[in-house]
Amino acid sequence: MPLARLAQHVAEIQGRLAQIMVHDSFDPTTFPQQAEPTTLAEIMTTFETGRARAKELICQTGDERALQNWSFVAGGQPSMTLPRIAAYRVLLMNHLYHHRGQLSVYLRLLDVPVLHIYGPTADDNPFMPKAA
Repeated sequence: MPLARLAQHVAEIQGRLAQIMVHDSFDPTTFPQQAEPTTLAEIMTTFETGRARAKELICQTGDERALQNWSFVAGGQPSMTLPRIAAYRVLLMNHLYHHRGQLSVYLRLLDVPVLHIYGPTADDNPFMPKAA
């Protein structure tokens, strides 16, 4: 997967929350594929739009709805059914962590400093003096 497409995919994941919170099932074969982005601004717009939509949907989803079953459908047949809140955790959050890890490795291979996702990285040696 090209770097721009992977970055776009990471940016769009939280926006996919609508497929879980609004609908009772999701069939990826019916979901249109986005074109590969050509600018960082496109990726950032996707991220910000999806983040705002995800926040809105989470605030609107009550406990009863969150606990109702939701299905991942393939070719018209449910392949996985679980409570909506579990689908959110498994299909969106874990999916995000996975691809964010891929993106950080990809950037590392391109000599981009490792991102501080959870705090300082092993590249940040606190015992080394800072370069002037």
